[in-house]
Amino acid sequence: MPLNDERPTSTSSGEDQGSDVESSSERCDSMTSTSDLDCSRESFTSDCSSKHCTPSSSPPKTLTLDEVMESARDLSNLSFAHEIIVNHNFHVEPDSLPQDSLWKVVRDNVHKAFWDILESELNDDPPEYGQAIRLLEEIREILLSFLNPGANRMRTQIMEVLDMDLIRQQADNDAVDIHRLSSYIITTMGKMCAPVRDEEIKKLRESSDNIVTLFREIFRVLDLMKVDMVNFTIDNLRPVLQRQSVEYERAKFQSILEKTPNALDHTTSWIKSVLEELLSATIPTEQTQGKGQQAVPGPFQILNAAFLRILTWDYNKSPLPETWMTDETRLREIQCKLQQCQAVNEVLLIVYSTIGGPIQGLPSLSDRLKRMTSVLLDGMHSPDFNLKEVLEGVGAQICCELNKSLTERNYPALTPALQATLTGQICSITQKDNPIRTLVEDRVQQHFMVLMCDPKPQAKLEQVPAGLTVIKPELALVGAKFISLVNYNKTVYGPFYADIIRKLMFSSSPPAANPPQNMAQDSVTSN
Repeated sequence: MPLNDERPTSTSSGEDQGSDVESSSERCDSMTSTSDLDCSRESFTSDCSSKHCTPSSSPPKTLTLDEVMESARDLSNLSFAHEIIVNHNFHVEPDSLPQDSLWKVVRDNVHKAFWDILESELNDDPPEYGQAIRLLEEIREILLSFLNPGANRMRTQIMEVLDMDLIRQQADNDAVDIHRLSSYIITTMGKMCAPVRDEEIKKLRESSDNIVTLFREIFRVLDLMKVDMVNFTIDNLRPVLQRQSVEYERAKFQSILEKTPNALDHTTSWIKSVLEELLSATIPTEQTQGKGQQAVPGPFQILNAAFLRILTWDYNKSPLPETWMTDETRLREIQCKLQQCQAVNEVLLIVYSTIGGPIQGLPSLSDRLKRMTSVLLDGMHSPDFNLKEVLEGVGAQICCELNKSLTERNYPALTPALQATLTGQICSITQKDNPIRTLVEDRVQQHFMVLMCDPKPQAKLEQVPAGLTVIKPELALVGAKFISLVNYNKTVYGPFYADIIRKLMFSSSPPAANPPQNMAQDSVTSN
């Protein structure tokens, strides 16, 4: 928070076809060709390494409590820095507790007792200033904490006016002018605060409350100014972190890994399960059959398949890989939005395949049905959301809307039997083996795989597979967010992924915390 020539502005929260898909999928599949596999094998078995940005190996050891706490602090710092880097709207909110919470009741009672003691001491004859002096000393430290290192003149003035030794001498002689000191404090706060707090400072200046209430309000505004200071620091720190984000996050994670050697266990299990699935699904080619070998998936294919699994991660079954923990909230939001879009798409596919011609070519009707279904399915991931019951309501609402549209255009309304059939088909999408649901989910997965394989995914965001046109805008938005997270994650943790894949594919020993900086690593992080 600069002083006095620059005043920070307040921070506020806000908050981002078929042939093409097939050709892109072919490009993805081509990565498992024999030449690519040979190149990958050669790179992954290379012994060359560099010490730059690579974790150093650490033997297993028993962790002390201090080491565990230090690792926790490193993880907290990593999460905080990552949030600043990737979330441009991230800012700190003033502390607030729920109205009916026990913590709020306890805090309010403790604060009330403190201010009651202060009022009692100041009302004594002669007044007792011990509590008031401690308050003034705390206010002085808060004001000094707001100053820039070069604000020596303001620092000197604050130290002179709020000279605790002098104030204690005045208190001994009952000569303390509390009102003069409070006026100076408010004036100084007005010079330091962000413009958004000017109204609060004005209220303090015009306050006619007793001195205890005034000090209570001063502390309330100082708490708001602390939050402004933190947010101002975050805004200034963000460009610096963004310039060095990859190196910073990789170094922080390396620090965690050195203190906690098993910090990649979940990541290893994630990649291992994907590799095993790919190996079991690999069909031997003519070349590999002749050599009596099984075709081995390349590192790109393994990583892309692993990232695709993150999109449908079951958080109830297992925790996220350690390399994704800082993005868990964003991944959950992406997953929820994607699943809702898929459900909307499934419902509309059922409607149009069941009713057919009479409702084809009516974009306004399609938009109304889409909006209606989206609104009714909003919150479908909350624990108390009854999806089957809501889908029955969706079916009923859609039947009403269809009957209205049909009769307006002189078509016969839907028969009760057809309405019941349509509602039943809509409700059936709750079943995992429902063919419409399977079709939509498979094509969404195909679309995201194409985006990850393409070096310029932005050009493919609008090119959705057939059958997903109705959710194309939402799919493009979700796709852009997910691809951005994947690319950043790949850049930061590419060396760790490269070592895990190399060890899983070409050795029986578990991955060590020392990923080599070789050609394979570079290819993993740059793809």
